[in-house]
Parts: sequence; structure tokens; C-alpha cells
Amino acid sequence: MTVRRTLQAVGAALAGAVSAPKAAAPPADPREVRDLLAEIGLLHPRSPVSDVPLTLCRFQARAGLTIDGVAGPRTVQALTRAARETRHMRSLGLAA
Repeated sequence: MTVRRTLQAVGAALAGAVSAPKAAAPPADPREVRDLLAEIGLLHPRSPVSDVPLTLCRFQARAGLTIDGVAGPRTVQALTRAARETRHMRSLGLAA
């Protein structure tokens, strides 16, 4: 996943959070979320989008977030941070 696509996913989630009431913030695009989950190694890159909610729940549990399977702003922020850290570790040769 490119930095641009990551920022688009984060931007979409944050834009929804800023412009909508708290309970009405739209979730991020499932394909973008799937790509982030694949980048951090929790999901196969070619997994169907239908696999995202369960995998997202696992990520949310690991990250100490509310486990609801929805890619809201906090979850997308945590996913983006995890993907950035994964890329950094790979650039250092410390991750596969």
C-alpha cells in the first residue's frame, strides 16, 4: 500500500468524523482497511473483503480498541500507525 493510499484512507475516516455527528461517522473503505491489515501481516493480500471484519476485531483487541469490527477513525489511525511501523521495520531489515 502506498503512502498516498494510506493517507486517503485516514483522510476519509477523519473527514467523516469531523463532518458527521459522533455516532454517524462513516467507516473507512473496506478495501483500504484490507490493504492495511495485509501490510501488517494479519490478512492475506488477496483475501476477500468479507474477511475484514473478523480480522479487524482481532486487530482491535490487540490494539486495546473497542472491538466492533468497524474501521472508525481510531481504528484507522491505529492501523495506519501499525502499517507505518511495519514499513519502518522492514526498511531496517528487521521484519519479513
